[in-house]
Amino acid sequence: MTYIGIDVSQATLDGADATGQAWQHANDAAGIAATVARVGAQGPTLVVLEATGAYHVPLTAALAAAGVPVAVVNPRQVRRFAESVGQLAKTDRLDAALLARFAATVRPAARPLPDAATQELAALVDRRRQLVEMLTMEHNRLAVARRSVQPSVRQTIRALERALRALEEETDRWIQGSPLWRAQEDLLTSVPGVGPQTARLLIARLTELGALSAKEIAALVGLAPYAQESGRWRGVRRIRGGRADVRTGLYMATLAAIRCNAVVRAMYRRLVAAGKPKKLALTACMRRLLVILNAMVKHQTRWQASPTPTTA
Repeated sequence: MTYIGIDVSQATLDGADATGQAWQHANDAAGIAATVARVGAQGPTLVVLEATGAYHVPLTAALAAAGVPVAVVNPRQVRRFAESVGQLAKTDRLDAALLARFAATVRPAARPLPDAATQELAALVDRRRQLVEMLTMEHNRLAVARRSVQPSVRQTIRALERALRALEEETDRWIQGSPLWRAQEDLLTSVPGVGPQTARLLIARLTELGALSAKEIAALVGLAPYAQESGRWRGVRRIRGGRADVRTGLYMATLAAIRCNAVVRAMYRRLVAAGKPKKLALTACMRRLLVILNAMVKHQTRWQASPTPTTA
């Protein structure tokens, strides 16, 4: 197995393998093609990239299309690895070599890249979140704005509301144009508390739903509690990491489920009655809801009062 690290910036792709060989190409169509050809010529390979917003996506897609296993990792994890091996300097070339070393040591799992249509849906979902955040900020500004600027704030709010409606209509067209997505949305929204926006977030940003075990899906989203122990000390288990946007969507869905979903409501009340803090009880219900949804997608079973066992 050949382990390769590629440091991606807006302008360049800096690559290195575990033997120390390094190269650089421009981060454009020609440079991506040259990088894929070079990586492919090295035989069985695991390529590791850091998540860099949008800059790494074209290269990741090209590598996946060429059948090259590629793992996109959290930059914080790589930086902590660098500190653990005593590498404090930071340049693009050093980062590429570090990523290759990280790949050979940690061997992160290569996950399939969502197809182009799913990436487009994810972009629509992300844009909706951005518009909602901007609308919230403008409404907050309007509440404290002086009379002279209130018309401007209201005008911005109306423009954002029009943009949000147009975006939601466009998202509807994408969902309705895919029989698979329509069926998936219908399945997920059969759960009381899970609305269309949560379902679309899961379809676009959690494509592993139904393909992993209960523990794996909880860890991927960041809802798996991790032990905090040292000697005789036993701390409170805490969740960490994972996909924050998915976790936020599940949080809102769980708040609704506590009111209208008998299974989630009973669990929440039982935990609170047992003396658990409300925040802990809510987090446990989020994990339970996620595991239920995972099992439903895995078995293609709609919501029932006694759902499919969630230990799969």
